[in-house]
Amino acid sequence: MAVPVAFFALFFAYPVTAIVGRGLKAEGAWQFGRIGEVLSRPDILDVLWFTTWQALASTALTLLIALPGAYVFARFDFPGKQVLRAVVTVPFVLPTVVVGTAFLALLGRGGLLDELWGVRLDTTVWAILLAHVFFNYAVVVRTVGGLWSQLDPRQEEAARVLGAGRFAAFGRVTLPALAPAVAAAALMVFLFTFTSFGVVQILGGPAYSTLEVEIYRQTAQLLDLPTAAVLTLVQFAAVGGILAVHAATVRRRERALKLVDPAQTSRRPRGAGQWALLGGVLLTALLLILLPLGVLVERSLDGPGGYGFGYYEALQSVGAGGSSTFLVPPLEAVGNSLRYALVATLIALVIGGLAAAALTRRAGRLVRGFDALLMLPLGVSAVTVGFGFLITLDKPPLDLRTSWILVPLAQALVGVPFVVRTMLPVLRAVDDRLREAAAVLGASPLRAWREVDLPLVRRAVLVAAGFAFAVSLGEFGATVFIARPDNPTLPVAVARLLGRSGELNYGQAMALSTILMLVCAVSLLLLERIRTDRSGEF
Repeated sequence: MAVPVAFFALFFAYPVTAIVGRGLKAEGAWQFGRIGEVLSRPDILDVLWFTTWQALASTALTLLIALPGAYVFARFDFPGKQVLRAVVTVPFVLPTVVVGTAFLALLGRGGLLDELWGVRLDTTVWAILLAHVFFNYAVVVRTVGGLWSQLDPRQEEAARVLGAGRFAAFGRVTLPALAPAVAAAALMVFLFTFTSFGVVQILGGPAYSTLEVEIYRQTAQLLDLPTAAVLTLVQFAAVGGILAVHAATVRRRERALKLVDPAQTSRRPRGAGQWALLGGVLLTALLLILLPLGVLVERSLDGPGGYGFGYYEALQSVGAGGSSTFLVPPLEAVGNSLRYALVATLIALVIGGLAAAALTRRAGRLVRGFDALLMLPLGVSAVTVGFGFLITLDKPPLDLRTSWILVPLAQALVGVPFVVRTMLPVLRAVDDRLREAAAVLGASPLRAWREVDLPLVRRAVLVAAGFAFAVSLGEFGATVFIARPDNPTLPVAVARLLGRSGELNYGQAMALSTILMLVCAVSLLLLERIRTDRSGEF
């Protein structure tokens, strides 16, 4: 636990505490009375209520739509499965501002629904909920599907032989085994929707505001640090309470499971019902995932003189069309993002892997509390973290403001919780008797981990690496404050272009977004090929 604790204390707790302290301190004294003043304001109470209920609704809708997809990817073998698994993960790495823009083109004025049926859903809650499902679909599919594919189906078949019906066998055998993974996926979806920023800001308009949007408004627009600090504390407390309840609930449901090679559980669909389920999942992926992504591609090619690659060609030069948005060609952001994401993934795997290994031992309340703390970066405002980096990591021996490592460190903070939540259910499902047998035969703890745990969890490690790489590619909230002007990442470059008026800037933003989508899809497809290569060793 020592390395993860030190990492989070230095790069999370210290910056967040410093920025909150600046907001609540006046003349060297803490002004806790400001908390009551802020929380008694009607506009703030409205923000708190909307933040909570839209996150609950988004989580429930995501689980309802994505769980059938998790089952299909875990149990069915069909042509194009690897490609489709990579495609459904792409939305998760897109900057939220791009997601909001894509759904605005579908649901807003002049969008597809408006043209076909005269229906507009922008500035409504439904647009926000659908965009959240689009963004978080892969979280459920990959987190739950990863464990589902390793559950031995013969246990459910045995229950049916003993007289249980299909739904009874699922509810009594499979669902309890999946409960920790489902709870972990639901928790991640809730935290991301609870702190939603770009989607709500673009699709909700002035009528809707989450805590994250309000913190940004109070900090960047109104310069009201005391109100922003209070809202950060509220967000921190709410997320901490949710994580505590989650840890207590999941701990009661965890048990050793019999895990098998996913190749033994995957087969072609049989019967009309299974083919209909596969067709329904494919249709959902088409309408929910591919259609918004198709809008991005179409707009990146739709130039003033017709369809072509003019916007892509403009990315190779600085100041195209008289713009001074960048100090370097925007296309350089592709290489920057890949380098940062690779380093951030390595950091997240080391920190998250050590933390998951420690949490597997269930060593008392201290470890259980650490389990909840690991998820806090997903529930604390990225604006707060970014500002905190700027005001704390500016003096020796930690003067990192001009160092390239600052960006991967911020990205790894978001990647570590995904590594832990992906690996932990599988690690805890490993039967302790296997480790004990290895120890009796003379294996050291390190060798027991290498010979027993690692072969069983290597798929989870690769899934975790994919998630860490994906979220690092798409991280925006903290990176926008610390990325150097001459080394922008793809999300930062897209946001800069969207923030400037003009058709050329908008077209370049769509072109960069398409490149980000393709880079992610190719990276995840390569990862899928590694995961399914049963002839190699991890």
